Amino acid sequence: MSITLNSSGLTMEQVVEVARNGAKVEIASEAIQKMATTRAHIESLAKAETPVYGISTGFGALANRHIAPVDRVQLQKSLIRSHAAGMGDPVEKEVVRALMLLRIKTLVSGRTGVRPELATTYAQLLNANITPIVHEYGSLGCSGDLAPLAHCALVLMGEGRAVGPDGLEKPVPELLKAAGINPIELREKEGLALINGTDGMLGMLILALQDLNKILDQSDVIAAMSVEALMGTDQTFRPELHEPLRPHPGQAQSAANMFAALKGSEVVASHKTGDDKVQDAYSLRCAPQVSGAVRDTLSHASMVATRELAATIDNPVVLDSGEVTSNGNFHGAPVGYVLDFLAIAATDLSSISERRTDRFLDKSRSSGLSPFLAGDAGVDSGLMIAQYTQAALVSENKRLSVPASVDSIPSSAMQEDHVSMGWHAGRKLRKVVDNVRRVIAIELVTAARALEMRAPLKPAPITGALLAQLRKEVPGVGPDRFLAPELEAAEKLLKH
Repeated sequence: MSITLNSSGLTMEQVVEVARNGAKVEIASEAIQKMATTRAHIESLAKAETPVYGISTGFGALANRHIAPVDRVQLQKSLIRSHAAGMGDPVEKEVVRALMLLRIKTLVSGRTGVRPELATTYAQLLNANITPIVHEYGSLGCSGDLAPLAHCALVLMGEGRAVGPDGLEKPVPELLKAAGINPIELREKEGLALINGTDGMLGMLILALQDLNKILDQSDVIAAMSVEALMGTDQTFRPELHEPLRPHPGQAQSAANMFAALKGSEVVASHKTGDDKVQDAYSLRCAPQVSGAVRDTLSHASMVATRELAATIDNPVVLDSGEVTSNGNFHGAPVGYVLDFLAIAATDLSSISERRTDRFLDKSRSSGLSPFLAGDAGVDSGLMIAQYTQAALVSENKRLSVPASVDSIPSSAMQEDHVSMGWHAGRKLRKVVDNVRRVIAIELVTAARALEMRAPLKPAPITGALLAQLRKEVPGVGPDRFLAPELEAAEKLLKH
């Protein structure tokens, strides 16, 4: 599969294809022409006497210094080398590929003033599966994801650190030579154009949105399985109780998913009469309200991501008139806010999941199931400690849900006196998403075991199909055994 980039931008699906699935990147001829046109404006300004930020001046707090023409190539090289100052563990390959693609997307807009070969060479790096090593720490989410993008730009120059298609780190000149790529010598404005964007945080947002959409669909079915195995009712999920009474689209969708998942269940049908329960617990009855609110949060975040994908993030920027002017579009507040919002919503999804699991293990609340769903309670501990792991993951998510975007530390001698911290919002959201998947994997293992304990009553076709799929990887009720590999197998099932 290949993605053709032009000045109209990208879709989220295309970003995922390149970041995760290795789709190739091509640049449309009209984008090449547009870049060449705006580059002519930059070169004209570079020859003029009047200083222009990013072209013939220093950067940040050093913007007042006029740079002589003889020093301007060195200026761009120095910018990238000094800004490639990240520390910590390398971030994931898919995040690096996403931010590289998103930077190319801005370059081909024709509003950054770079030469076409800058964008085409960047695309060659992606297509050759050469991945710069980008570190965890270094971005404040304002003036762009400076350090992460600078580490990528350094590889474009034939410097820095990178791994090849085999995942092994090798000298960058060696990697470029093997791929037939000539390193770029940066000229006026080009170093700045390579690092002034929200690409890292936006890439992490797009990847998280894909993951959470999948997790939500899975969570609805697993929650329905829990309702079924805990002898709950499906009647609170009827459509007439949702959209007409409380018209949140996400809630209606999740309720419909759960109602459909329980259709045809012998377990649910077995206690429709003679049941002494008046109402199910909130973690069962209110499941669509919680997962639905998460869905609506994702819809809002998707709107922000779509708008950001249509944006040109650079400073200064080249207008259609040819004017080169400063702006503040590199500030990551819009993206940082929704990254934090998603972490809060996803954490609550994990929280309600853990509550359902806990009900299964307590004999006073499980409607007749064995304590801790153990094969021989007392001799066996069953799933007791699996719930401990769930609780630890939820607790960690609560800590990670403290917003990053409410913090700001001034930088660059107070020139950059308010920053978004959006990169860090993205980093912690990725951890939250992974933890949510682990939490619902444990709920799946628990609900499946409980549902089998309701035999000979048969589950609904949809929940039964998920149970059967799980049993291909994870065995059912029996004596205690090494549990960690089974929980990991359930997590992998949900991930893939």
